[in-house]
Amino acid sequence: MIDLGTGDGRFVSQAAREDPNKFFIGIDANVKPLEKPSMKATRNPAKGGLRNVMFVQAAAEDLPAEFDGVANEIHIHFPWGSLLRAVATADHQVVSGLRRIAAADCTLEIVIGIDPVRDRSEIERLSIPDLNESYIRNSLVPGYNRLGFRLTDHGILAPAEWPRLTTSWARKLSGNATRVVRYFVFEAA
Repeated sequence: MIDLGTGDGRFVSQAAREDPNKFFIGIDANVKPLEKPSMKATRNPAKGGLRNVMFVQAAAEDLPAEFDGVANEIHIHFPWGSLLRAVATADHQVVSGLRRIAAADCTLEIVIGIDPVRDRSEIERLSIPDLNESYIRNSLVPGYNRLGFRLTDHGILAPAEWPRLTTSWARKLSGNATRVVRYFVFEAA
């Protein structure tokens, strides 16, 4: 399982504790938030270490070739900056890279949380389109289809469901009733 834009690695670490027989990789372009979870993961398992976790500093636009075809799951939860723009517009370079690291049976889950008021400047700066049903159906889904992913589910995630994501952002965003959290689930085609 690969978590792209992992930030502080909370989602990866929790998932690794819950399933010690599976390997988890957290990837983020920013190395600073990866330092602490990387150090924790290398501890002795008796002291909270996780032998089934690896954290990697890499940009979504340049994912390591060593990961080609290895991901049976890819998660992108609450992306920001260029990663948000890439997944919200089906950016060719990033989505092609996701397909390259995806195994034949891979599931791609994307969760986007945007507050149209609080995030207005970032939305405008990144030229993020309104993620309405028309845009999703006519632009976003065809973009992912062309690059090897088939949509299997999408919708709006209710605030009561955010905690299941076990990310620091899901926890921080709770209580913000104006934030719309959309999820998309794709399968590698």
